[in-house]
Amino acid sequence: MATIYTQADKNTRLTWVYITGFLIFVIGVGYIFAGAMNNSVILFVAVIFSVLMSFASYWWSDKIVLAMSGAKEATHDNAREIYHIVENLCITAGLPVPKIYIIQDPSPNAFATGRDPEHAVIALTTGIVEKLEKRELEGVIAHELSHIGNRDILLSTVIVVLVGFVALMADWFRRWTWFKGRDDREGGQLGLILFVVALVLSILAPFAAVLMQMAISRKREFLADAGGALLTRYPEGLASALEKISADPAPMRSANRATAHLFIANPFRGKNVAKIFMTHPPVAERVKALRDMDV
Repeated sequence: MATIYTQADKNTRLTWVYITGFLIFVIGVGYIFAGAMNNSVILFVAVIFSVLMSFASYWWSDKIVLAMSGAKEATHDNAREIYHIVENLCITAGLPVPKIYIIQDPSPNAFATGRDPEHAVIALTTGIVEKLEKRELEGVIAHELSHIGNRDILLSTVIVVLVGFVALMADWFRRWTWFKGRDDREGGQLGLILFVVALVLSILAPFAAVLMQMAISRKREFLADAGGALLTRYPEGLASALEKISADPAPMRSANRATAHLFIANPFRGKNVAKIFMTHPPVAERVKALRDMDV
């Protein structure tokens, strides 16, 4: 029977397949839009802008996400216990000690961001610090360190940028259609076909992009759970933490749809969402996988 261990390599390979497909998808959407508008410049703009946005996300992703979340950097004096937990786990994992940020929010949650292990950040809500026991908090921090070690933090940020760019292109095209009107287009039957295809893509593209983002995020969460459990040698700590986090009724005030997949658990509560649209695997599946581990 397949386990988290046997799926790890497969999930990693699939993730890069998704990323490659995503980039091709963005360029393809730009190509269709350029054909519909009879303007090849649009394709070049789409490719160049996506590259520039990816470059910006590489260098400033942590600052962007932390600002959006209202996180403040913690000091050794006001977060001594957390610092000791992070430092001890980093020694075990062979990772540089990341910066630690605190989000003033009673809902328990956490995430990691940054472009690489040398420029990583772990952010914890006040709720998770106050409501979890030490072994549970160790499990959460180990999970986030696993994301850092696997370089998931950069991957997740790039996906956010690409998804946002596709949505921006789609919105721009719909606005152009509204103001320009069909009668002003040139290109005969081929132009009409391209226009219809582009219009359909402008509606469906954001949904397809988000689905790909969520599929990648869910696979990465399973890998980070396994890595965190191996790091602490105590899967029950993370399993118990996930149960407490998911059972807490308060939604995060500082979370939004763009950053939701970065958190260790879905930051939104009380919403019945189809499984395919979930940014995280069901907690029950994650807990079962952790408790089935033999470490």
